Amino acid sequence: MERELLTERNWLAAFFAAVAALVGGSLALPKTVYDGFIWQYFWGPIYSDANNARCAVKTDSGIDLLGSDAACQAAADTGTVAYTGYTLVSEAGYMITLVFMIIGVLLLLERLGLARDRRLFFSLVPFMLFGGALRVVEDVTDAAVGAGVDPVITYPLNTLLISPNIYVTVFVITLGALLLSVRLDENGVVDDHFDLMTTIGVVVLALTLAYLFVLAVTADYVDFYPQILVLDVVLASLIAYVLYQATETYKPVINEGTATMGLVVLWSQAIDGVANVIASDWATALGHEQLYNAKHPANRIIIDVTESIQPAALSDVIGTSWPFLVVKMVFALGIVWVFDEQIFEESPRYAILLLVAAVAVGLGPGTRDILRVTLGI
Repeated sequence: MERELLTERNWLAAFFAAVAALVGGSLALPKTVYDGFIWQYFWGPIYSDANNARCAVKTDSGIDLLGSDAACQAAADTGTVAYTGYTLVSEAGYMITLVFMIIGVLLLLERLGLARDRRLFFSLVPFMLFGGALRVVEDVTDAAVGAGVDPVITYPLNTLLISPNIYVTVFVITLGALLLSVRLDENGVVDDHFDLMTTIGVVVLALTLAYLFVLAVTADYVDFYPQILVLDVVLASLIAYVLYQATETYKPVINEGTATMGLVVLWSQAIDGVANVIASDWATALGHEQLYNAKHPANRIIIDVTESIQPAALSDVIGTSWPFLVVKMVFALGIVWVFDEQIFEESPRYAILLLVAAVAVGLGPGTRDILRVTLGI
């Protein structure tokens, strides 16, 4: 049944059907499908973000870029307003798209004979970090525009670095690295395509970080708070390691399926969780000039709930974003527990690719968040 449903032909059929539905719906019901769905939740936020605006309003006469919440709210009667950032609708759409694309990648890897090798999981980790760092390149571009400096990357090229387009950008780079590594291995140029894949990932990550850190010490519109980056990495690593060792000691069955891959899953979610806690509650205590508002709806909801039930005096001491870290670690531990030995024996390719997705949704936004705070943008 698995092979009957998940075939390359079925995947392509589903892809073209989805595209046809969106295009057809946009032509038949433009106000409902394009304006009220595609524009408002997906392309509009990208367009607004790429132009360093708070929102973009699509009207009958064109598109207006506005810079404040008040102006955006007032424009709701004149057109369809798309705010920079994420919504529950857009995040759900991105997650569905991510799962669908993972299935496509899985089918490709199966054709290449790579889907069942755990080394694939580890070779992709640098690319996940690279994706978060690459997104910060666009944030730096926005900071340059805000400071009246001509940015290196401008519209429309910068849309390649904004969600969800950046997923496609990173995917293409990663796929190119994978195909190149496999080809060079087959031709006897390298001994192990996974080692080359990892090396390429480390190089593109290092180049991106080097660009950001050079700006940090040379550009007036970028600050540098290295202590925040160091603290995030240290705390996240400590939390992940302690939790991993605790399960090894008291409940080793949790780690039997994933082994050290489970540690990476825990670390990826800890990176994201700690980054949000530092940004929301502790940045100023670490020497930063400001705190950061939660960017993702799930985090905002958790903070709002915490503020409503936690005593104000306690919130002043420990902050209100710490439950997000707890939720992240519970989520990560649950994933590690679910992927037991039986799953790896019956469906190793699904297990590996879904664990890659679990790490990506932690390292991607987590890397971006902590680098933004580190650079003061």
